Amino acid sequence: MNTQHTHHPIAIIGAGLGGLTLARVLHVHGIEAAVYDLDASPTARAQGGMLDIHEDSGQAALHAARLHDEFRTLIHPGGEALRVLDRHGVVRMAKDDEGDGTRPEVERGQLRGLLLGGLPEGTVRWGAKVTGARPLAEGRHEVTLADGSTFTTGLLIGADGAWSRIRPLVSDATPAYAGLSFVEGDLLDADVRHPGSAAVVGGGMLFALGEGKGFLAHREPDDSLHIYTALRVPEDWLAGIDFTDAEASKAGVLAHFGDWDESLRALVADADSPLIPRAIHMLPVGHRWDRVPGVTLLGDAAHLMSPFAGEGANLAMLDGAELGLALAAHSGDTEAALTAYEQALFPRSEASAAESSRNLDLCFREDAPQGLLDQFAAYQQAG
Repeated sequence: MNTQHTHHPIAIIGAGLGGLTLARVLHVHGIEAAVYDLDASPTARAQGGMLDIHEDSGQAALHAARLHDEFRTLIHPGGEALRVLDRHGVVRMAKDDEGDGTRPEVERGQLRGLLLGGLPEGTVRWGAKVTGARPLAEGRHEVTLADGSTFTTGLLIGADGAWSRIRPLVSDATPAYAGLSFVEGDLLDADVRHPGSAAVVGGGMLFALGEGKGFLAHREPDDSLHIYTALRVPEDWLAGIDFTDAEASKAGVLAHFGDWDESLRALVADADSPLIPRAIHMLPVGHRWDRVPGVTLLGDAAHLMSPFAGEGANLAMLDGAELGLALAAHSGDTEAALTAYEQALFPRSEASAAESSRNLDLCFREDAPQGLLDQFAAYQQAG
């Protein structure tokens, strides 16, 4: 029996974008951290999906991680194009240029690969599912893994997402259903196999919205189309559909779109991949906690919100960078670093969570897509 004790000065739970950004920023400042992730390997799960990386958050984090130049090589040309349609398929707004570069689009998996490549071999412990953590003396914690093994750490960081196992150490808040569910699917080789849908989505992002429902979609670099069907439905609605049956799941979703244009219904009807259900959850707007020695949170573990502020990945990366910079600046005084980090984290995440909640309501109100059009017009005027 192996009784060897493992201790890490810094342990990060979760190898998502936020946890990896933190580990990378610590690394460039000569600070070692161990990252634990439940996935068996970096490629165990598809990391697909496009992200627009904002200049003042995600890109700022990449500058702190000294990876911004490499990031620029991953940008999807034309990805900032945008189309807004109503339920009749009428184009209400189209922006087909490549944007101003402040929010370039990249594929999530490529961005994660960039961050992983910037870490020393062995930094991430794969296949390590955390089942719990408990406080010890003087700010240390003991973490238990699914295989029964444990390790201790002087600083424990929960970067482990919506259902964080670390959050209970600082907060009794739990995510609540946001009143919205997504059903995701893909149209592959769209220009050749699905030219009508390719034209509807365009070169970047599509919003086709009506009251309480709609389609959000984006084109990926491999010319596939990733479709999110959004529905304001009760939390148990997804459980009433058999998503193992391709035709039954498509019929169940499209039953909500009987009077929508066929060009929009085709985004679901013609999906090549199985439809994947995803209920959207959120933490209370303004979620915060009192300072607890030796532990903190970042990303969705700290401020889970609906995706309608477009800030989730950006905020997680900014959190990771800010925490790494605080730890480097307060070398030898972890509590001072965590206090400084959380003082900036709480108001920043509260503002984004409030915006996310407002935008969700705005996108699916009775006169949709008018609310979104008004918001884009306001952004343009302010810019």
